[in-house]
Amino acid sequence: MRLQQILRDASKFRAVFDFGARDIAHWFPGHMAKGLKQMKANLKKVDCILEIHDARIPFSGRNPLFQESLDVRPHLLVLNKMDLADPSSKQRVLKQLGGKGAENVLFTDCLRQRDENVKKIVPLVMELIESRPRFHREEDTNYCLMVIGVPNVGKSSLINALRRTNLKKGRASKVGGEPGITRAVLSKIQVCERPAIFLFDTPGVLSPKIESIETGMKLALCGTILDHLVGEDIIADYLLYSLNRLGKFSYVDRYDLEEPCDDIQHVLKRIAVKLGKTQRVKAITGVGDITVIMPNYTAAAYDFIRTFRKGQLGRVTLD
Repeated sequence: MRLQQILRDASKFRAVFDFGARDIAHWFPGHMAKGLKQMKANLKKVDCILEIHDARIPFSGRNPLFQESLDVRPHLLVLNKMDLADPSSKQRVLKQLGGKGAENVLFTDCLRQRDENVKKIVPLVMELIESRPRFHREEDTNYCLMVIGVPNVGKSSLINALRRTNLKKGRASKVGGEPGITRAVLSKIQVCERPAIFLFDTPGVLSPKIESIETGMKLALCGTILDHLVGEDIIADYLLYSLNRLGKFSYVDRYDLEEPCDDIQHVLKRIAVKLGKTQRVKAITGVGDITVIMPNYTAAAYDFIRTFRKGQLGRVTLD
């Protein structure tokens, strides 16, 4: 789409998202509180912390409760799902994170069979560990890492990628497309033989109080909060707002729209028609019953959101 048309269309879009009286769901079930407690109890056995976060939201949603853990152990921040994030944002993100004490940052795509950055993790971790004394662990020849992060950012995928890269072995942690797959701190999982490195997988833990509705919507859009707790209709509307704000208009061609649109009902109607997600409904009128073809807005919203999460609407960085 030509630059002039993009600039012309931008004037039609919402400058801010109206949340109305909505409040984001604070999703902190019992297994999260239990997992956080177990993580703290196991810190004395850990040489380095691997914090995994979604590269599309490099600032939003990083749990402040992890901070005390990060302060007492060497720390590597892995921004996963880089294949879904806008590559042009990488240097800006690195610059901002460097000013927040997160200089050790690596971007990964753990679902790729061969990701060169996954190969860098073990050397980076060993460099970080050797830069500090190993209190109470001087005699232990094995190394232990702890993987932490909010839900559904790819912690288990990273563990499996490390095993695939360093041990040539298959998955050890269950992977799923929804938050909440890992529900307890598991026993040690080996990810490297030379040196001998093990790690603890942990459940995704959100902050008990998300700092703002805007942050909550970004978390929901990236799948770190269960959709039904927020509502797929509002998530789909926030997605449309975000794509228009960022000038990402690939949804127009994908769903056969005539032009970019800021009306979620119109967009969902077009999606439903294109996908054949419609239903016949009888309506009573003054001249008798008639059959009306109604779009299935819920199914359309579901497709719109899932298509974004697969990266099929373009590579997007929301922060």
